[in-house]
Amino acid sequence: MRHGEVHNPDGLLYGRLPGYHLSALGERMAETVAEALAGRDITHVVASPLERAQETAEPVAKAHGLPVATDGRLIEAANVFQGKSFGVGDGSLRHPGNWRHLRNPFRPSWGEPYVEQVVRMKSALDAARDAARGHEAVCVSHQLPIWILRSYVEHRRLWHDPRKRQCTLASLTSFTYEDDRIVSVRYWEPAIELVPVHLRAGAKPKKGASKSVGA
Repeated sequence: MRHGEVHNPDGLLYGRLPGYHLSALGERMAETVAEALAGRDITHVVASPLERAQETAEPVAKAHGLPVATDGRLIEAANVFQGKSFGVGDGSLRHPGNWRHLRNPFRPSWGEPYVEQVVRMKSALDAARDAARGHEAVCVSHQLPIWILRSYVEHRRLWHDPRKRQCTLASLTSFTYEDDRIVSVRYWEPAIELVPVHLRAGAKPKKGASKSVGA
């Protein structure tokens, strides 16, 4: 599960920075997903250590009488631009100091390598599978690591256009295992009616808006 909307009035790329909590709308998203999952056979709930993920996991865990476990492998991808505004139309690409970080989009050169994200996310997913073996687990993480893991499982290239990620706020990307092997992936948006149109999967960002909003 991707976390809900974050309170981010300055439109910064918050990345792994502490202190970024769900907005009131984000809390409603989390509650909506918890209601949608109320009848599921969930026996384990685990989240990234970041506040927005922990807060998104709480309603799901509460609905099933479970604690929220924490797994650092579910954390947001590292990014050298965290704490800054970095988006379409904000002039970031005109700053020479940023150019060295943008030289290789295939790795990517501005943050945590895609392959490293796959390794840690797959490890976290396998651990959740073991914790809930024979049942279901909910792992709350962040858009980029979720999308990279899905791309790996579905045999797509890892470098991509961020605008084309199918991983909307409070969405569910479900991996089904047979024994220890992933056999299918499904995508569901139970809170889509609460997601602002410009933040939905495949939507074009507003001119001048940071790509980090809702990351």
